[in-house]
Amino acid sequence: MFPNPNESAPLCVKIFPVQWPLRLNMKTRRLVDRWMPVIGWMLFIFIGSTDAFSAEQTSRFLVPLLLWFDPHISIGTILTLHVALRKLGHLIAYAVLAALLWRALRGQTAFLMKMWRPALVALVVAAIYAAFDEFHQSFVPSRTASAHDVAIDIGGAVVGLAIYWAFALRRKPQMVY
Repeated sequence: MFPNPNESAPLCVKIFPVQWPLRLNMKTRRLVDRWMPVIGWMLFIFIGSTDAFSAEQTSRFLVPLLLWFDPHISIGTILTLHVALRKLGHLIAYAVLAALLWRALRGQTAFLMKMWRPALVALVVAAIYAAFDEFHQSFVPSRTASAHDVAIDIGGAVVGLAIYWAFALRRKPQMVY
């Protein structure tokens, strides 16, 4: 039951014999490898929809940063850059989400003819999540829901899928024997 103490195993393994690392079957491992990044990124976006990333909170570090870059910057320019950086954050967040969704849905498909289906599903899921995210923001007092933000999010998803598609086209499919 106990391993041989003369073996060069760590003390915790010598005292508590466990099979480490835990062995997952291939189907479970593939599921975890593909979907945990998606779930984690969706959680990140959800947290970003709270008061912690409202315009008031992000201005606390963006305004000093912009003033550090240019001490003579006007208030109007600061406000414009603040809005632009926040919208860029929307675009990037949903570009990453769509790419992760497509990666999870695509699985092992290497055929270009079949790649459009998971891409379309990834776009629809990202769009639904964007609408859900804005709906969630309507309940946060310091946030406002905006159809314009949903459009930016969907645009970001399209950009993310286009970039992922470009990389997928460059990658040579591996031969399986």
